Amino acid sequence: MLEGLHPHAPTHVMRLATDEGTARALTELLGEIFDPAETAVAAFEVDDGPSWLLEAYFSSEPDEAAIRELARLAVGDAADEAVFDTLAGSDWVKASLDGLVPVRIGRFLVHGSHDRHRVRSNDLAIEIEAALAFGTGHHGTTSGCLAALADELKQRRPRHVLDIGTGTGILAFAAAKALKSGIVAGDIDPVSIEVARANARLNGIAPHLSFYVGPGTRHALAGRPGRFDLVFANILARPLARLARPIARVLASNGTLVLSGLLERDVPGILAAYRTQGLALRRQSVREGWATLVLRRGGVSPRNPR
Repeated sequence: MLEGLHPHAPTHVMRLATDEGTARALTELLGEIFDPAETAVAAFEVDDGPSWLLEAYFSSEPDEAAIRELARLAVGDAADEAVFDTLAGSDWVKASLDGLVPVRIGRFLVHGSHDRHRVRSNDLAIEIEAALAFGTGHHGTTSGCLAALADELKQRRPRHVLDIGTGTGILAFAAAKALKSGIVAGDIDPVSIEVARANARLNGIAPHLSFYVGPGTRHALAGRPGRFDLVFANILARPLARLARPIARVLASNGTLVLSGLLERDVPGILAAYRTQGLALRRQSVREGWATLVLRRGGVSPRNPR
């Protein structure tokens, strides 16, 4: 799981090897306190030693004493075990990815190069290398969107797919692996798009994808009314609320919209924003406290979404 967005040039990291409960508590606390554009907090299972590793990345030198005191609110004396270190260049991402285990959602498998041997013959495998963007499929928002894609593919094969806020490109890659064409992916961050292009080449799917740099749907590739029968927007609650109208505009009349980047408390407000655009909830899932919403035009929300 990941709270916040990756800093473009992180200089310091805090690491804490601990149990799952402690890792989750501290991830939530630090994610709420620090600016998500300046600090990223990640927690994930590791193969050996303590079962979980928490890592917090900072774009400038942190106040270690103050952070330990904050951490003590969530984890008590375990805060004294946190280790602070400096980072060199892009080594921060490689160090983080090396400890990650593959993520399997249906036939989709997201993995690093060190886990190629785990790919099965019928997997739709996506390999993500270390680079200056963070996105590995381990976060509850990404895995929730992958599960929504797997469900969608059981019902139909979308012809035109849009991934808004693509990051490292995982959702666009999964669609490209399954559908082979018609995938548009954009991000406001040119570094993320550079990374996504490289990852697309690595995965042999570059011909199936078109990338753009820009906010939301504000690009010729994305801003096409009624074009896309599947749209992903895995960003954050505030931009999702602002984008309700432009996203609804590019969604096909029978299209499916998958939204994530939402804490459970954000869901009512987001549903209200999209309801005014004629979109209703079809399914809802929650992973690690993060909600993924599947919406379509018309109708009413189910009484007990899962």
